[in-house]
Amino acid sequence: MRWAVLGGLLLLACGCGRQSAPPASAGFTEGGVEVSISVSESEVTAVFRPERAGFHVYSVDLPAGGVDGLGIPTRLGVRGGLAAAGRASADESVRMLDLPSLGVKLPVYPDGPVAVSLPVKRTGNSAEVVVSYGACSAGTCLPPVIDHVTRVTLD
Repeated sequence: MRWAVLGGLLLLACGCGRQSAPPASAGFTEGGVEVSISVSESEVTAVFRPERAGFHVYSVDLPAGGVDGLGIPTRLGVRGGLAAAGRASADESVRMLDLPSLGVKLPVYPDGPVAVSLPVKRTGNSAEVVVSYGACSAGTCLPPVIDHVTRVTLD
């Protein structure tokens, strides 16, 4: 029994028995979209969930100014105690939304939720996650959200 206790203390002392910290999380709702953010040691994920059926968000690959000024690119960035270690990617495939009356095709995700992930490196104990997005249906767009900052503590 004494050896078991001693072994357990040694594991704790060296950190061998320690499990990684659970991811930090935060969220908000704005522009008709619920956004859930989670931060792990190596990745930030934001789930964009439009509140209304039939709405989608635009692709992370949409150019900064949209296509002919149309569309709000979905962006996920970090600052403070996190640094991006790659490009953001989504768990859904892009589809092209054809708007013949405007003469454009816009890259969007399917209607409903999409998770966007960004590989990161930790550089401190607190950070800010910065997101931008716009939600639209086939005929209606909601107010865009540009550079919404969410603070997270990384313990």
